[in-house]
Amino acid sequence: MLNNKKILITGGTGSFGKAFIKTVLERYPDVKRLVVYSRDEFKQFEMESEFSLSKYPAMRYFIGDVRDFQRLSRALEGIEIVIHAAALKQVPAAEYNPFECIKTNVLGAQNLIDACLDQASIRRVIALSTDKAAAPINLYGATKLCSDKLFIAGNNVKGSRDIRFSVVRYGNVMGSRGSVIPFFMSRRSTGVLPITDMGMTRFNISLQDGVDMVLWSIENARGGELFVPKIPSYRVIDVAKAIGPDCEYPVVGVRPGEKIHEEMITNSDSFNTVDLGKYYAILPTTGEHSPKQYCKQNGCKMVTPGFAYNSGTNPDFLSVEELRELIRLHVDPDFAV
Repeated sequence: MLNNKKILITGGTGSFGKAFIKTVLERYPDVKRLVVYSRDEFKQFEMESEFSLSKYPAMRYFIGDVRDFQRLSRALEGIEIVIHAAALKQVPAAEYNPFECIKTNVLGAQNLIDACLDQASIRRVIALSTDKAAAPINLYGATKLCSDKLFIAGNNVKGSRDIRFSVVRYGNVMGSRGSVIPFFMSRRSTGVLPITDMGMTRFNISLQDGVDMVLWSIENARGGELFVPKIPSYRVIDVAKAIGPDCEYPVVGVRPGEKIHEEMITNSDSFNTVDLGKYYAILPTTGEHSPKQYCKQNGCKMVTPGFAYNSGTNPDFLSVEELRELIRLHVDPDFAV
């Protein structure tokens, strides 16, 4: 699928970017060009030591910011597939520096869309979203919702261009920086694991599953879909029990901008949501694909009106022991209670 293709990933030095590049190089050794586009020259230096040009001649490293339209345009020359993973993601930082978050997550998204439309070679654009973009209650989630809408609307102005814009939205990546699992693992030696709320739940996906979903989307997207994976949930208290069964779990309260349960599909989305089997797809309210037509073309079905996909009501929950096994598999192979 990606052999002989030219691919660019924004935010390519992040956790997703590194996993995506590693997977592509392993599965598609004849990929023609693989461009890492990001702002941090030191992270690129570190990444180049692992994925060097001498060993992987397809690799390219571009210093650049999605806020810089001219630099984006230059980096995209000849590219066929674009993955957009660049974003400002820290909720407290976004609340304190709101317009900086808007400039990267919203204006940067539009820069990328416009730059892609200017390049005749680009065929697929997949943007990464977050569960925080569904019914957002913090600025980060709001900016990602705006970004999602912009990418979906990119299909409305493509004219006769053979280009498709789609979005992938998934939950918390297991073991990612700043997430609860590495935090609890760093604190368990103290004997105290603080819990924000005993009822709090989250969706869970491995980094590799996120990469595989993006690869699936490259091949299957028709343009305009917002793809959502069917993934399990966990209770935060169960994560604490899995990591520190003998610890104390004081309740410290929910942080500003944080939900008790995460959503990925709201009730209002149900009228435009289809079930693809392994994934859901929220379709645009306007455009060339009506839900009925999309189902006919793709052999899928509409979800029930009023359907919502929420980490608290999800029928699939991970047990304490399942969480331990996943931590060993995806976070720390030497993990032991």
